[in-house]
Amino acid sequence: MTTPEKILDQLRSQSKYLVVAESLTGGLLTASFAAIAGASDVLLTGIIAYDTRLKHELLGVSNQLLENQGPVDPEVAAQMAEGLRSRIASKTGIDSDQIVGISTTGVAGPSVQGEKPVGELYIAVSQAGTTKVFAHQLAGERGQIQNSAVLLGVGHLWDEITG
Repeated sequence: MTTPEKILDQLRSQSKYLVVAESLTGGLLTASFAAIAGASDVLLTGIIAYDTRLKHELLGVSNQLLENQGPVDPEVAAQMAEGLRSRIASKTGIDSDQIVGISTTGVAGPSVQGEKPVGELYIAVSQAGTTKVFAHQLAGERGQIQNSAVLLGVGHLWDEITG
């Protein structure tokens, strides 16, 4: 059984749901869950907010934060995961405490983004009462960084929902 399968089973056993807010990974993280039969019992949505403006419009990330820090920032990752949890709870009527959110933001390359180097990324996991952000600096080409970010995200999510 793969870790994404274990995550879905664990969330299902806890009567919880998953929402995914992506930038850096461009949908790859959501796809790792959507590829599993029965994912629709747990996976509510995946949103790719690649454009910085959409991080505010779709996910509720503070415009001031985005202007001051840019999209590659630990607090942006936190607000992406928290914002999607809140918005999906509001739209579905599901208690936000039953929703776990994960987000990714970073620089996949090949060019730096402002002062942020290629490979800098942040992954946030948000659930009832807590949001944790994990910082990473990866090496490699664009696809390698994106795939590594997915693996890291899955690992962090597993640790947070079972810890």
